[in-house]
Amino acid sequence: MDSSTNSLDDVSADSSAEFPDRASLMELRLQAQEDEIMLLKSSLADALRRIRLHDQLLPILKQQLIAVNPGAARMLNQVCSSDGCRKLSSSSAMDGVSHPATRVRRNSEKLGNPEKQRRRLDKKAASAANLLARSPSLENRAKELIASAGSPGSRRGTYSQGQSIKMFIRGRPITMYIPSNIQNYEDLKMEPPSERLELDWVYGYRGRDCRANLYFLPTGEALYFIACVIVLYHIDNRTQRHYRKHTDCVRCLTLHPDKVRVASGQTAGVDKDGKPLQPCVHIWDSTTLVTLQQIGVGTFQRGVGSVAFSITDSGTFLCVIDDSNEHMLSVWDSTKGTKQAEVKSTNEAVFAVEFNPSDSSNIITCGKSHVYFWTLNAGQFTKKQGIFGKYKKPKFIQCFVFSLTGDVLTGDSEGNILTWGKSAADIKTLGKGAKETFQIMRQTRAHEGSVFTLCTLQGGALLSGGGKDRKIIRWSADLAPERECEIPEKFGAVRTIADVDGEEVLVGTTRNAILRGNFSDGFVAIVQGHVDEMWGLATHPSVNIFLTCGHDRQVCLWNTEEHKLDWSITLEEYGLCADFCPNGSVVSVGLSTGRWVVLDLLTKEVVSESTDGNEQLSVMRYSPDGSFLAVGSHDNFIYIYSVTDSGRRYTRFGKCNGHSSFITHLDWSKDGKYIMSNSGDYEILYWDIAGGCKLLRNRFESKDREWASYTCVLGFHVMGVWLEGSDGTDINALCRSHSERVVAVADDFCKVHLFQYPCPKPKAPSHRYEGHGSHVTNVCFTHSDSHLLSMGGKDTCILQWRVVGGGVGSGRDRLASASASSTSSPEPAAS
Repeated sequence: MDSSTNSLDDVSADSSAEFPDRASLMELRLQAQEDEIMLLKSSLADALRRIRLHDQLLPILKQQLIAVNPGAARMLNQVCSSDGCRKLSSSSAMDGVSHPATRVRRNSEKLGNPEKQRRRLDKKAASAANLLARSPSLENRAKELIASAGSPGSRRGTYSQGQSIKMFIRGRPITMYIPSNIQNYEDLKMEPPSERLELDWVYGYRGRDCRANLYFLPTGEALYFIACVIVLYHIDNRTQRHYRKHTDCVRCLTLHPDKVRVASGQTAGVDKDGKPLQPCVHIWDSTTLVTLQQIGVGTFQRGVGSVAFSITDSGTFLCVIDDSNEHMLSVWDSTKGTKQAEVKSTNEAVFAVEFNPSDSSNIITCGKSHVYFWTLNAGQFTKKQGIFGKYKKPKFIQCFVFSLTGDVLTGDSEGNILTWGKSAADIKTLGKGAKETFQIMRQTRAHEGSVFTLCTLQGGALLSGGGKDRKIIRWSADLAPERECEIPEKFGAVRTIADVDGEEVLVGTTRNAILRGNFSDGFVAIVQGHVDEMWGLATHPSVNIFLTCGHDRQVCLWNTEEHKLDWSITLEEYGLCADFCPNGSVVSVGLSTGRWVVLDLLTKEVVSESTDGNEQLSVMRYSPDGSFLAVGSHDNFIYIYSVTDSGRRYTRFGKCNGHSSFITHLDWSKDGKYIMSNSGDYEILYWDIAGGCKLLRNRFESKDREWASYTCVLGFHVMGVWLEGSDGTDINALCRSHSERVVAVADDFCKVHLFQYPCPKPKAPSHRYEGHGSHVTNVCFTHSDSHLLSMGGKDTCILQWRVVGGGVGSGRDRLASASASSTSSPEPAAS
């Protein structure tokens, strides 16, 4: 009866849990239908407008064609008149050609009254005009044709001036004007760029929320991970190798007893369509970076939380705990990839799993309020829970190791190291037939706050790492304290410790740093990174350095040649955008409160600051000559400042007012007089800064303007970077190379793309690169285009890519030549 009741409860719980998912799914479908309806309405309105203008243009076109070529009258006689289509016999007689008597049905015939139909069309077009912006290209074309009806020689030029193309985002039409140097837009051939990217360096380490993810290899390399990349960093040579076969964020890591093979587990993640990706464990060779086994595809749920190799049988078995609600514990044959056993472990969080080093049939797990001792026999698990008895039960058992005597030592959230051992069954308490239990044999006070990690050394000594006190303590084999040191506060608490040679150790911290050192000489950082979401990225105009800022309130300056952090400072608010002054001596950083500061690169001091509005700033951009600074804000304004005193003095010059949503991107023209800007509602606006920050109403006039940089995600030259069905937020940033040959794109699906520049046609081919485990927030080329920097959001990872290949000439020249010869040249094969 009880089991059936529990079963019904489970079913009820499952059903109720499905309701939010179903409601969410229906909301998504409804939104998609609304977007589709809006798109159809926009298309209908545009079609009706074209019909009206077409009818107005027919007599004008007829006059022009007759003026150019009198023989064209014979063709125009076949054009449909207002009361139906009829054939002119005189035309046939003049040609000497027999034309069949065809009849095309029109709406005017169907309704019988052409005037009535005309009024209905006018009414529909007028009402639909509210759904989308008017089409300037057709209106300009009509006006110009009317004005030049008596000038037949200007027909071709007038038509090209009115050329435009539209793209739609969430049903909203965006008009792109085709530059004058493109004669045959439809015949343009889009190819992948000849340039490619190779991963050069990975900045950062994931220590804030992962455990036991730092190892030292016999090759002299530190093994750790961040985002989707596992890094093998040679400490002395300062070189990196990368294992990049994971498709989403790596969550755990373990080293085989042979010190060569590695097992790493990843989270599930989702693809660009929102479908879940299957998590798995990779077993690979750290020497060749070759994947040996892929274990558990389709078995694990949500992700893989912990992995461990067996020891006594030379790593034959691999133990895995997934991130499902039941935290399934499974054992696999590491060479064959077959599952040997599986069991539900607990509904509480599990932090670590290990095989007993002297018996592969014994497995220990620990986590929230528990430590379990498992025995595997004939494919079946039996579980015994550690008994705390008279000792206070901690909220978390953070870590554990095995002593040389075979005892289990655990570190907990109370700051204690507990020694566990087997004890005979208490028949008086548990009754006849009771079996042996695992109990606490000794409690040792170790740290103030949690004990985050334990590490055994050769000879039986033990290292413990503390959370709140940030201490590393060395203990003798009988747990007598010998030495201790404290990690600097800026690096956070001790997350994990890896033994190098018995004296020197590597320390991973909660603020995503890896330290190297010993008790005598102290510790220095060999790896550092951000600890929260990043958005601001800027590269120096003449030196191989770049600056980043993010939600952790840190502003960091990095060196791309030496692959290290030059300096970092902490601000009062978090930074979201940045740009270097063209003279290279200062950098401006936009903050979350509307405030922005200018930092001196040498002294790191604030040399100027100002506040524009009370909303976050999204873009900072200096003019090419450094005489102006444009500040884009979420209050819909662009603030313009004149810059003097080598970038150290700023005076408000004006304000660009016209956007109906927050500013997302902006760029200056090469002459420093105009700005192109994008906003959150997919507007493209142009501004005359020299003329007083005026909005240019006629966007057609800006189609041939050359831009000093190209970071706007909406524009004719980058229209091809958008995938079909994009919702407007799929692309977070893009950056054109200084050579104007390629454009790099940061998308919402953890990918970096490299496109040919310009890429003005939909579905343009590109090279795609993986490595980030979160939305890519920004990309930027170095001053020489030798490298590309990409920055993840939540993964706190910066990837430095080397640009290889490529040719000569700018993208503008290439596009013009391709347009001029597109009618006769065959399409090259895509790479």
